[in-house]
Amino acid sequence: MNRTTLSLIAGTTALAAVTGFAALSAPDAPGTDTAAKAAAQLPVERTSLVCPAPSTSDLAETSYTSFTPVTKGAGSGGKAELRAATEESADAPADGKDESTGEDEGKSGKDKPAEPVLTPKEPGKPVTGDSSGGDAPALVGTADGRFAPGWTVQETTEVAAGTGRGLLGVNCTAPDTDFWFPGASTDADRTDYVHLTNPDDSAAVVDIELYGKGGALKSAVGEGITVGPHSSEPVLLSTLTDERQTNLTVHVNVRSGRVGAAVQALDDKIGGDWLAASADPSGSLVLPGIPKDATSVRLVAFTPADADADLKVRLASPSGLITPAGHETVHVKGGMTTAVDLGDVTRGEAGSLVLTPTDRSVPVVAALRVVRGKGDKQETAFIPAGRPVGTRATSADNSGKDSTLSLTAPRAAATVKVTASAGSEGGTPVSKTYTIKAGTTQDIEPPVPGGLKGTYAITVQPVSGGPVYGARTLAANEGGVPAFTVQTLPDDRGTVAVPQADEDLSVLQK
Repeated sequence: MNRTTLSLIAGTTALAAVTGFAALSAPDAPGTDTAAKAAAQLPVERTSLVCPAPSTSDLAETSYTSFTPVTKGAGSGGKAELRAATEESADAPADGKDESTGEDEGKSGKDKPAEPVLTPKEPGKPVTGDSSGGDAPALVGTADGRFAPGWTVQETTEVAAGTGRGLLGVNCTAPDTDFWFPGASTDADRTDYVHLTNPDDSAAVVDIELYGKGGALKSAVGEGITVGPHSSEPVLLSTLTDERQTNLTVHVNVRSGRVGAAVQALDDKIGGDWLAASADPSGSLVLPGIPKDATSVRLVAFTPADADADLKVRLASPSGLITPAGHETVHVKGGMTTAVDLGDVTRGEAGSLVLTPTDRSVPVVAALRVVRGKGDKQETAFIPAGRPVGTRATSADNSGKDSTLSLTAPRAAATVKVTASAGSEGGTPVSKTYTIKAGTTQDIEPPVPGGLKGTYAITVQPVSGGPVYGARTLAANEGGVPAFTVQTLPDDRGTVAVPQADEDLSVLQK
């Protein structure tokens, strides 16, 4: 597969938040016939993303895939680009002079604006890039015009040996101010970092809180962490506390500014992966896409509420909702992290975990640690509680093999359209329609573009029925180790609801 080679300087992780500009109209005067009109879904006009630095291993091989779906009404202009977070990327003097000294920037010690490391050419066709080694930085990126709606970037890293060896994958995400990561650890075998990436021109101030099985862990150094403009800070969790905890919940709270956040969880014995943020605290959660050959599944849950949460545990299998024997419910104490080992809960079939309140609803966050393989040939990945596919979800970096798309309809049957894009080096888009029965999970081999060359993207669009949740699994064989990584498929934020009226106003919506 041909890819554009990224320099080590320009290599890894910061893309930022999705921000949509749309035209709104002023409300009509009271009593007029058009005072209230239905909201329209319009394409967003600007998007930003951030990705974490992929690895510190000299053996790391990282690929990036950028993709924007073709979106009706998106217009014809615009661009998308990714730059290294460690490079000056905005507001540099046009003449290359330092404004304070009048000298060339190179002579004054300042870097010139970084060249983009990945620049998509057109919607509907992925663009790829590669980086090798452990010096690749975080990346920050923006997209506007026709490149903004649904812009998606996937970062995938293969590490041949050492701590965290295996396949690590993460979707570059929108910057925000609040993140929950159940499933982290400060255990002796784990090396977990929370990566904080600031895409903006001013510094961000961040607090990191840790919650174990007994409640909040004492840590003074987790408060007031400064993340400079256009920079990224990896924070080793074991430096924030003296306590060794096998299962932790990490809360990233941004006091000022905004950041992208992800946890890199590396294990000395069973590989590692990226732990993405859980869906916002909710009384009911869906954790989609457990691989059917999972040998061990651990549920980690936390409630930030003062009250305890009692949750009904069910598995959405290919034949319907079933209750795992011996794990009918889970009790989560307020402010404390709870972990439950579910074993090989899928028993060789596709599955998604569905958590619902047994009585009153208490907000909860949750994630799964999933293990494939046995003995010294094990590999780990994480599945956080996901958000629904919504209007459309997008998954980049698919190769035509070793990719599995898992879809679940926990409440009502649903019909979805799945489209494989053109390939990065050639190929013709293909679409197929699938029906997911109520309460079931269906693993499907994604459609492959005709005449595929390179890598391709997948979009999932609900056609009818109840809400759908999804995940995409990438797999690879690394010296007999069943390496894999799982990314959930939330709405790609390609459109924004805009009330219709008569007079145009420029409104910013996140």
